[in-house]
Amino acid sequence: MKVTRLLAVAALATTIGFSSCQQEEEVTSQAEVSESVLTQISQLGFYNKGVEKVDGGYVVEGDIFLSESDLTSAHNTMALRVGESEQYRTTNLVNAGTGRNITISIDPKLPSTYVTALEEAINRYNAEGLTISMSRVSSGGNIHIVAAPKNAQYLASAGFPTNGNPYNSIKVATRYIGSNPNQAWFATILAHEIGHCIGFRHTDYMDRSYSCGGSYTNEGASTVGAVHIPGTPTTQDPNSWMLACIGSGQNRPFNANDKTALDYLY
Repeated sequence: MKVTRLLAVAALATTIGFSSCQQEEEVTSQAEVSESVLTQISQLGFYNKGVEKVDGGYVVEGDIFLSESDLTSAHNTMALRVGESEQYRTTNLVNAGTGRNITISIDPKLPSTYVTALEEAINRYNAEGLTISMSRVSSGGNIHIVAAPKNAQYLASAGFPTNGNPYNSIKVATRYIGSNPNQAWFATILAHEIGHCIGFRHTDYMDRSYSCGGSYTNEGASTVGAVHIPGTPTTQDPNSWMLACIGSGQNRPFNANDKTALDYLY
């Protein structure tokens, strides 16, 4: 079974790469990364193996973008760990108040099939009756979906909220996604990236092995925190929309635990 890795990010931007059930197929350029940079990455609480050097910074853990300034700035590393498979959020959330609508736009140059998948992702959130609602606009959305650079080695990328606002962009790699992707699968990917934009980390943050295969991998606390969401399970949750990896063509609408996590935060 083909597995696609759904990636996270920080002020720092998150990405989506590729792997297979047999062995993760990491796109890396470790030779270009100095020992001092690897040390800085480790000191920030991230796994420093398989680091990829990209424009403006580095992709670590196969999914998290760190800029050059992220490596040199002072940070407080925060984590609250209870069990190993609960839902996790960052310390950065959207200020929803008593109600807030988040607008999402998509570059008109992208295929129309992407719009259809985005509408499905939006509908999934709106069906939950949260204090945040979402709507698609023609341009200038709070979150704008654009094509990733042609040389991008990931499927999609996003980031975490800042100053009470959602991360403002999602990049999608059209050369990997194609012009006519499986709609339920792509809607799941977009819903996943929107999840990062409003403050969610991966459900399998503490153990990506059951989602991505391979050995036990802990993503690390990171500088944006990994805070357990009360009411979510302390056992593996293999169907969550915020797992780090997803099977090719797989659909993951919100399960009961996802809904608990969404309702708790928003």
